[in-house]
Order: sequence, then C-alpha cells, then structure tokens
Amino acid sequence: MSSSSESAATAVSRAEYCVVACAEAWRGDGEVLASPMGPIPSFGARLAKRTFSPDLLLTDGEAMLVGLDGTAEGWLPYRRHLTMVTGGRRHVMMGASQIDRFGNQNISCVGDWERPSRQLLGVRGAPVNTLNNPVSYWVPRHSPRVFVERVDMVSGVGYDRAEAAGVTRFHRLPRVVSDLGVFDFTGPGHSMRLVSRHPGVSVEQVRAATGFELAIAGEVPYSREPTARELALIREVIDPGGLREREVRG
Repeated sequence: MSSSSESAATAVSRAEYCVVACAEAWRGDGEVLASPMGPIPSFGARLAKRTFSPDLLLTDGEAMLVGLDGTAEGWLPYRRHLTMVTGGRRHVMMGASQIDRFGNQNISCVGDWERPSRQLLGVRGAPVNTLNNPVSYWVPRHSPRVFVERVDMVSGVGYDRAEAAGVTRFHRLPRVVSDLGVFDFTGPGHSMRLVSRHPGVSVEQVRAATGFELAIAGEVPYSREPTARELALIREVIDPGGLREREVRG
C-alpha cells in the first residue's frame, strides 16, 4: 500500500472526532450509569467503557441495561432507575433543540409556549435529569437556531436557574459536543466556553454558528485525536456499519 493510500485509510472523519469527544464526557466518572441518547453518544459511551472508563454501566437511554455491543442484557426497574437518577449516580448525554449560554436546554417547543410554531418532544425527564445527575449534550448540527441567546422553553435546567433556585447539589453540566467542537461551562458565571474545535473548523466558524457570545480563553486547541486502538474499535467493533457518518458528515 502506498503512503497516500495508508493516509486515506487512517484519515479521521469529523464523526469519529465527535465519537471520541462524547466518550471523553464519561472520563473519570467511575461506576455510574451512562445514559447516552442517540447513535454517536452511544458509540462514545461504549468506547469509554472499552478504554478508559471500564466501570461504566451502560443503558440504552431508557430502561434497558446493554452490553458493549449495544444488545440488551437486562431490565432496569423504574424504582431502581429513580434511585440512581436522584442520587447523582447517572450521567446522561441528551440532545438539545435549543441551548443557551448557561446550559438551559429546550426539547419541548419552538416559539411561544401557548402557541408554538413547532411542537417537539415535550419536556420529558429533562428537569429531573439536570437537577439530580450530571447531564451533557450532543448537537449534531451546530447553528444559531440551536445555540440561542434565550431558549423558548426551559426543559433542561442551566447553571443560572439551578443557582437561583438553590438546587446545585447534584446539578452539573460537564460538556456539550457538537459537530464543530467541544464546550464546557467554565466561562464567567458558568457561561459556555469553547474548549476545542474539531480539525478543519475555525474559531470564527464556531462563533458565526453560535447565537450568543462564547467565552474563549487564549488559543483554542483542536479536539483530541483518536488513538489507533480507538479508531480500530470505532470502525471494526463499535460501528462497523458506519452509522456515525450518517449523523455527522465531513
């Protein structure tokens, strides 16, 4: 194989950077229930368990315990599920139709609540999740329509509202991963900060796709490169069908 062919074979796609960035959300969590929602967060959780977070207990994001290949291995009774949810022993990675600078998230509706222009999933378990256990977010299409100055309805609770209500014991938003980069909430007043950008993405591109001013400190690095082992696991074991590439292109 020529060197150019080898380079093409090992080139890391944007989707693969996103899988690794999602996996990093569970680094150091220890023995907690990882509840990823969506393909790329699920691939990230499985990658984390196979590599640097072996103590994770995996779920399908709902009520089933799953193995490393994603197949169901057991049922999580609702009473037990609630015990884990309310004690900070679960780390969810959810989606967000809208999210603001303090991490308030909306998956309920777009527009005025009394007469929305779009009805979405509804609030569902987002308030309980965000107030009772760590919650990260995955956004496959980073745009000003998602990263907004003010969410139309609060589903998941952000740092400003949690602090105002005095409910911060288990409230924690470790990170947001999008198809452009990785973010946390270590900016002023727990505002969103750009931690890294995926290769091929500029800081200006991230700013232009965000509907509020991001906290940016110094030179923003590129997101972490996958190791050779991680790439092999993603491509040959976790997602051999390439479903990740349908969710994120580039």
